[in-house]
Amino acid sequence: MDYATLKALKPSEFTEAADGYRSVSSMADHAYASAEQQITTRLRSGLSGKAVDAAVEQLQLLAKNFHYTQVECGLAATSLNALAASLTTAKSKLDGAVADAEAAKFSVGADGSVSYPPAGEEKDGKLPEGGTVSGSAKGKPSGNVIDPAKDAGDLSAALERQAANIHPNPNFGKAVEIANRIAQAVAEATEADTQWAPKLRKLKADDDFLVSESDWADVAADSGEVRAGAKDYLAHIKPPPPKGSDPELNAEWWKGLSDREREAYITLQPASVGAMNGLPADARDSANRTVLAETHGLYRTELNGIPKEPEPKYHYVQRGRAWMREETDAWSAWNDKHGDRKAHLEDRLFGMETIQKRFDESAERGLPQAYLLGFDAEANNDGRVILANGNPDTADHTAVFVPGTKTTLGSIEDEAAKSDALWRESSAMAPGKSVSTITWFDYDAPNTIVSEATQDKWAQQGAPTLRQFLDGTETAHRSATGDSSHTTLMGHSYGSTLIGDTAKYRSEYADTWDDPLPVDDVVVAGSPGMQADHAADLGFKPKHVWAMEGGGDDNFVTGGGRFAGLGDNWTIPTDESFGANKMRSDSPGHGNFWDEEDGKASLSLRNQAAVIAGRYDQVDLERAAPH
Repeated sequence: MDYATLKALKPSEFTEAADGYRSVSSMADHAYASAEQQITTRLRSGLSGKAVDAAVEQLQLLAKNFHYTQVECGLAATSLNALAASLTTAKSKLDGAVADAEAAKFSVGADGSVSYPPAGEEKDGKLPEGGTVSGSAKGKPSGNVIDPAKDAGDLSAALERQAANIHPNPNFGKAVEIANRIAQAVAEATEADTQWAPKLRKLKADDDFLVSESDWADVAADSGEVRAGAKDYLAHIKPPPPKGSDPELNAEWWKGLSDREREAYITLQPASVGAMNGLPADARDSANRTVLAETHGLYRTELNGIPKEPEPKYHYVQRGRAWMREETDAWSAWNDKHGDRKAHLEDRLFGMETIQKRFDESAERGLPQAYLLGFDAEANNDGRVILANGNPDTADHTAVFVPGTKTTLGSIEDEAAKSDALWRESSAMAPGKSVSTITWFDYDAPNTIVSEATQDKWAQQGAPTLRQFLDGTETAHRSATGDSSHTTLMGHSYGSTLIGDTAKYRSEYADTWDDPLPVDDVVVAGSPGMQADHAADLGFKPKHVWAMEGGGDDNFVTGGGRFAGLGDNWTIPTDESFGANKMRSDSPGHGNFWDEEDGKASLSLRNQAAVIAGRYDQVDLERAAPH
């Protein structure tokens, strides 16, 4: 970029273009929600058959296209805004330099050079002659001492300053300074143009109507490039609080941003925004859906690039008189290089597709809109998934369900199904009230029962994260409604141990030592222990702590926990001495507390749902907590 171009430049044209892309992104976002939720719900509510199934399938594809359009146009808008910000700064510097030149009666040439008139002390009846100078982007018009320790550029600037000081025309030094400022402004504008032009050219879709996995992988790459280039732009926006900060600080920061600034953060930092406790569920969901789509595209593209498994896998070789089946050399070599990675990618992709399936089938399964409040394919070794049925920011009743041992992103389907069952039954028990059930999986769960789940360290490590999420859910609800939701914290198996450690964990941002969990009720099923002798030791009111046990292998888990000491003094929540309400259960095993048969909830499920809905009178108790 040269002086004349920058002089004529109107940065507002870039911001206007950014506003156009932003509008398209916003419209695509609304269309995405309509195609995925509203229209499909109406179709499913009154119609059925192959034609409806085909229509819904096409709507889901259309929704994905709208999502892609939303993200790409958001990147284009943010890129243009970042470019405009850099050009505005450079243009402001140029205009200031030109104004100073005009005030000094200097003239600026078409090439950015500065001409100055004769001035100074007369010699032989003549004023020192005027002249023309060209600036340097490295010019430094202050100071007058040469320092040999400086680099060549600094030495050159110092020589330039000394020349200005001894020049007979006092206008010379001023002209050099202005010319340098002009050159610096042009250099900054050129740098911005060089940085952003190729990025903007890359932000274009294929010339087809199908958004493929490779398209989403490209979005991830585009996001990385735009993010790297927009550091200065984001620096002008109020930076977010440090990771792990008080959710109330996060909420206040978010409220203080304009719509454009919020969209910039969601576009450029979706993973960070999606993980910030205290932010609205809508914002976290939007950010995490982008992370999900980009990650799925990257993983699927990588999986597709793995060479096909050689065939046959086995061959038979003679060993003495016997024929033995052995792996072929080709298959063994392939497996050594690709086997583990292929299995890992398939596991994570299955989990991601489970989440997407929940989005796609909500209308068909009679569930409310889903909100992805947290997602990371690799966090905590096993991945992170926080998936809500219904909006917890506005729900009258909210349940946070914490799964136990062996949970991973790849197995999240089973855990989310439990949350779905809890929503169906609790919603039926709370007519006229809104319910949100949340599957919270954001800790490194033990992978084995005997060697790992008998230790408390996994729960200790996960406690701060769960506490921050609960505080964030409370903050977001109060921000949206001015009040709290009736909240039930639920733990299955080792998840209950995590709840126990969370209750004992004091938030680093708490302003008093009295720091109880922001929950009204606690429900545990198949608990091996909560690291306490009594419910009251955890700061809970015993009458609002509810426990149940099952038959079969549940006895092995609870008994094993008692023996391992996950409950102080070998105490588990269903013991009378623990002081909790013991609910009746018809669960035949450790994983059957959420069973439904022919649309009818089991007794175990009904009891849990009654607590979620605040219908304590409908809980079937084997033993009530002491008052």
